[in-house]
Amino acid sequence: MADYLRIGEVAQAVGVSVDTLRRWETEGRVSFERQGNQRVLPAEQLAPLIASLAGSSSTSSARNRMTGIVVAVKRDHVMAQVELACGDYRIVSLMSRDAADELGLEVGKPAIAVVKATNVIVEVSE
Repeated sequence: MADYLRIGEVAQAVGVSVDTLRRWETEGRVSFERQGNQRVLPAEQLAPLIASLAGSSSTSSARNRMTGIVVAVKRDHVMAQVELACGDYRIVSLMSRDAADELGLEVGKPAIAVVKATNVIVEVSE
């Protein structure tokens, strides 16, 4: 791994846009160094940044936990569809609108997708 990651590489690893990282820097949530006109993050700071997004220290028997950022929320009168960007993956959850409102789910908010399933289908392309 390189000693420094450019802001675009950090955005891809965290699953957010470069604009979000710039906003977080303004808010003091992340601190980039400057190399010329380029914002860079020391590589050893990436894991702590991702861990800080998890936020919660709750315990659960679920082992499939993916930290991400809310990228879309669609609400109707009863249900909500919430999409998380978890690194290279997109996770979509359907839940009650009340649950989405109680969790305060909005675009840009860090969240954790917890998957607990009795049946998982795995496919490979040929």
